[in-house]
Amino acid sequence: MPDLLLELRSEEIPARMQRKAAGDLKKLVTDALVEAGLTYEAAGHYWTPRRLTLDIRGLTARSKDVHEDRKGPSVNAPEQAILGFLRSAGLADISEAHVHTDPKKGDFYVAHLTRPGRNAEEIIAEVIPKIVTAFPWPKSMRWGRASSKPGSLRWVRPLQSIVCTFGPETEEPVVVEFEVDGLRASNVTYGHRFLSDGQPIIVRRFDDYVAKLEKAKVVLDADRRKEIILSDAQNVAFASGLELVEDDALLEEVSGLVEWPVVLMGEFEEEFLAIPPEVIRLTIKTNQKCFVTRKQGETDKLSNKFILVSNIEASDGGREIAHGNGKVVRARLSDALYFWNTDQHDLPDMHTLAPAAIKFDLDLEKPLDQRMARLDALNVTFHAKLGTQGERVTRIKGLAREIAPLVGADPVLAMRAAVLAKADLTTEIVGEFPELQGGMGRKYALLQGENPSVAAAIEEHYKPQGPSDFVPSDPVSVAVALADKLDTLVGFWSIDEKPTGSKDPFALRRAALGVIRLLLSSEWKVELLPLFQSAFIQMREEKIEQRIEHFEEDQAAQNSGDVDGEEDVTNAISGFEKRIRGQLSERSQPILLDLLSFLHERLKVHLRDLGARHDLIDAVLTEGADNLLLITRRVEALVVLLNTEDGKNLLAGTKRAANILSAEEKKGTPISPVVDAALFTQEEERELSSAVNQAENRAAQAIQNEDFSGAMIALSALREPVDSFFEKVLVNDDNPDIRANRLALLARIRAATNTVADFSKIAG
Repeated sequence: MPDLLLELRSEEIPARMQRKAAGDLKKLVTDALVEAGLTYEAAGHYWTPRRLTLDIRGLTARSKDVHEDRKGPSVNAPEQAILGFLRSAGLADISEAHVHTDPKKGDFYVAHLTRPGRNAEEIIAEVIPKIVTAFPWPKSMRWGRASSKPGSLRWVRPLQSIVCTFGPETEEPVVVEFEVDGLRASNVTYGHRFLSDGQPIIVRRFDDYVAKLEKAKVVLDADRRKEIILSDAQNVAFASGLELVEDDALLEEVSGLVEWPVVLMGEFEEEFLAIPPEVIRLTIKTNQKCFVTRKQGETDKLSNKFILVSNIEASDGGREIAHGNGKVVRARLSDALYFWNTDQHDLPDMHTLAPAAIKFDLDLEKPLDQRMARLDALNVTFHAKLGTQGERVTRIKGLAREIAPLVGADPVLAMRAAVLAKADLTTEIVGEFPELQGGMGRKYALLQGENPSVAAAIEEHYKPQGPSDFVPSDPVSVAVALADKLDTLVGFWSIDEKPTGSKDPFALRRAALGVIRLLLSSEWKVELLPLFQSAFIQMREEKIEQRIEHFEEDQAAQNSGDVDGEEDVTNAISGFEKRIRGQLSERSQPILLDLLSFLHERLKVHLRDLGARHDLIDAVLTEGADNLLLITRRVEALVVLLNTEDGKNLLAGTKRAANILSAEEKKGTPISPVVDAALFTQEEERELSSAVNQAENRAAQAIQNEDFSGAMIALSALREPVDSFFEKVLVNDDNPDIRANRLALLARIRAATNTVADFSKIAG
């Protein structure tokens, strides 16, 4: 079967766009061909900085004929209806239609239509120009004289040539004839813009195309370019007694910058090694797209040699290229060294920082404390409706103090870490490299002698930032990380800025997942609603204090000169404060319950990703369940129970009891409020009643001890008496008192199982 080769060659495509663009091209072309009636065996997509290539194997040479029966109107229909049918079916006369008979509807016209298949070349020539013209680049441009004309071609960079050949391996492929904005498809491409001889390359089929490009110094396969770069970089480093510090993201980017990778080594002065390794690495990576190295066996310290990847083979072996890159690297590292040294010296505006120092109990002899004071003094806005960064730090500090005992952290250390957590935002290095926030804070904290847990929390309070990110385990880090995320969630919920659909501009889903992973990873039993309430009240603290202050002034004015009334004034103020805080708490309940519901939804997603069934999660979740660890343990215990025969049979019996009760409740059948043993007429009733009493007591005790497995085991003892009851006892007895009593017994079963899970929500 024939193969299709398509190449779109242009000026340089940004590396970040290449992989997606090649994938988009493959999907758009194959979808269009299939929709037109062609099939194919395999499709491969490739990219370099200057070309997107598609190789489709085993493409059918012609689409199949399509047969369609189009039903028309009744033979007795008005002439207008018949004429409309002829037009839509493409028939010249009604005699070309067939008459079909339906026993109910009578005789009606049917057009038996056949659309002949088309040659693949014709289909390709039709679909490719449309795809190229409407290609979904994130950013595109017009160029040349045609750019001023409406509807002229837009492409990421000027499109230079199109190769499109089609044919079987055993024959000479043909060029598929089409044109895009004056650019005609051909079988001609060109190699590397500097290293090839500039002569046109005549393309036949894919294997021939790849081989000729390689001779012209173009490695088409991006994964192969990555392998070449990584292997050569490792070898060059090893030859100098060093090892490469690997970076997958940088490797992906660099492979998209070169068509013919040439690996070289550069160097910089050793004095720059005084800069923290992550700053050196980020400086060199960001500005020069180069890899760093370290001595073999070293884990922290870097060497002063770096690896660069060139797109040309220089006659001097690359010495001038390495030297030029070294000059740029040295200039950038000089800036980084200046930032590093500046961050460890006193700020020039120290005289403005005293109020912030008093507010946060800061020591202005310490550089990081100065940076926190400056963050507050500058009134840097966090969000227009949620105040400044300084106000947010105050809230996080209060929450961290409250959370600390719940996760085994020292409250004093947690508050200190919360105060310094955002301080590095005003450092020079983080200003240059925002991705180092937290990490630089930790380094500066250790330099000024902070407790190691405080330093760790400064870096780790941002974590985890995704489903696979590192989860802190140090209690101080956990306390500050939870405080930071809860303040964010409660804050945005309080101003009604919640995620909608796929939009989540403030990363609130990520914050919620962070809360979940923090609590579950180290198994912290934390009730969230009280913390939500504390966070909410802290956000309103300033307004609360203003109202109390006004009330105090009113009371003072009313009792001016009355010494005996001072105690009454104090009591009145205390009562007023308690009342407004209570009112605020009451108003916040719907908001905070909605936030808890959002966390429940994220917990469901998290547990489902771990393999839990969605119906089992739903069965244990209740509206106000705010201890996420206990919810998870209930799910785990329920899974264990339902994997046993007793559990499966108990589920069946419980659902049967619930269904009977539901049906009778809808009919208004009387159900006794309590079970009366005097109304039992069969032994199975007595045994079930006794079993329910025991199971309820044992399950209640187990739940009180947070032993959900024990509670499930206690309930599983109901399996046999429930089975016997339904086998031997008729619930809907003719005697209304006996019937009401038996229904009450079923209600006891439902209530007993509901203490651990709502069995009605479990499938099966």
